Amino acid sequence: MKAVVFDNSGTLISRYRAIKAIQSGVIYDQTSSIELVDQHPNRALVVLQTDPAECIINARPHQTIHQFITRNNVPFDISYSNSDIDKKELLNLIKNEKAQVSDIQDTIRAVIDKKYNVQICSGSGFIVNLKSGEIEFTITAGGKIFPEVPQVVEELKKRDYHIYVASGDRTKSLVELSNFIQIPSENVFGTAHAKRKKEIVRELKQRYKVMMVGNSANDILALEEADIGVLTLQQDEKPPRKVFDAADVVVSNIKEILNIDF
Repeated sequence: MKAVVFDNSGTLISRYRAIKAIQSGVIYDQTSSIELVDQHPNRALVVLQTDPAECIINARPHQTIHQFITRNNVPFDISYSNSDIDKKELLNLIKNEKAQVSDIQDTIRAVIDKKYNVQICSGSGFIVNLKSGEIEFTITAGGKIFPEVPQVVEELKKRDYHIYVASGDRTKSLVELSNFIQIPSENVFGTAHAKRKKEIVRELKQRYKVMMVGNSANDILALEEADIGVLTLQQDEKPPRKVFDAADVVVSNIKEILNIDF
């Protein structure tokens, strides 16, 4: 039996990301959150597990992000980091940080203005410096499913492949995605950091021959662990050399995986 494990953002969906630099107030849309984390040894990407378009956009803008999380018991996860830290430590680290909910709301509006759907991508979060406790960036990402994806998924099903999604994106957004591509919700693993993706692939290898399909640095360990690792460049971003080195096959369009025999 065979299984295909997909990343989400940049792999199944075309992603649009708005990133606000807190110090300057500038919003960028050509910057990768993963690359921003990799640029500094003490950064972590945090994903808020709540709906950007329903909850965060309507929250009081001038409360700090720490106040918003603690007062409303907002669940969150550390999606990507080069340093080990648990969630309780992180929350304590940012308790005096002044970044506000309005800084996240600015990025939500930037994504919605581009007509991307925040329901099927990672939603909103922030990048924090684990050494200083400073929230350096706020982030919102939205997506549009690549047009070839429904056809690819349907063909894989016809071939009796088992389909999974393992992504660092917000869990609820991945449930929305699973409904769209019609795979069981239990086959979806949300807010999976790099090590967790590797564990998922390793666990699946006990039952299947596994193909991993991803597009960025947080997929490296899973690409290496899989029986065959596929790097997709459909997002039209340039991943670092180490991602190419981890992959067995490189494709420019998701439909090309149908030609891979493994």
